[in-house]
Amino acid sequence: MKIKHNKKRNTAFVFEALVREATVAVIKENHEVKDKAVALIKKHFAPGTLLYKDLQNYRSLYEKQNLDRDVAEKIIKEAKLASRLLDTQGLFISQSDLIDDVNKELTPEVFNNFVPNYKTLASIAHMFSDKSSPKNSVILENKIIDNMVAEEDQQNILEPIDNLVLNSFVGKFNEKYQDQLLENQKVLLNYYITSFADNGLALKTYLNSEITRLKETFSDSLESEIIKEDEELSSKTKQVIEKLDNFYKEGINEKVVLTVLKTQELAQEITEDGN
Repeated sequence: MKIKHNKKRNTAFVFEALVREATVAVIKENHEVKDKAVALIKKHFAPGTLLYKDLQNYRSLYEKQNLDRDVAEKIIKEAKLASRLLDTQGLFISQSDLIDDVNKELTPEVFNNFVPNYKTLASIAHMFSDKSSPKNSVILENKIIDNMVAEEDQQNILEPIDNLVLNSFVGKFNEKYQDQLLENQKVLLNYYITSFADNGLALKTYLNSEITRLKETFSDSLESEIIKEDEELSSKTKQVIEKLDNFYKEGINEKVVLTVLKTQELAQEITEDGN
């Protein structure tokens, strides 16, 4: 018998739906809706709350990509154990409070927001449920493991924001970027737009990795004959590297993101010229 999935009781789905609601509000410059959505995220998913703990169990399964199968199996085992140890009644009450707040502060339509990885979240919820038969539980585990060990798809990273929304936001930076974004620029913008959801943790992690990559690209370019023979070009390349170094000391803001966007484009040109 197929188990019915109640997405309003799926902690991860509601979190992602709220992130989507806030993201669209940011693009539309609807500050009232954005503030309410962010306030609900901060209130109900604050560290230490039952909803936060439940969300972390989900996240350990749907945010981990390209893992070794043995590692994925161990993570599932730990996530299931952590889920069982949660106060079930307390979690139900917390979910009810969240549902009530979403209905009152925003709109029930939030629960109809498109969440790209909805099927995965539903599978995790069914696996956590004690209503699943042993057979179904094993089948669900295998599906989730397959997702965890799969190569990370850049498109999946971009899915929370569709092209129309993304291009609208880019227009606020600079019209010349419209419809000309590189994949890594889209990823950066996606992390920046949704950074309120996790206090910028994912954005900081991505930026650290991306800045390191950009520094390596520009450092390698100093060895090319074209730049070696051009003193001015060599000097400017060194200035870019120095600027990237300084980003580690600065807080993340719109100016930093814009500069990295431009640097990504320049790095792509250098790579293409080198080839």
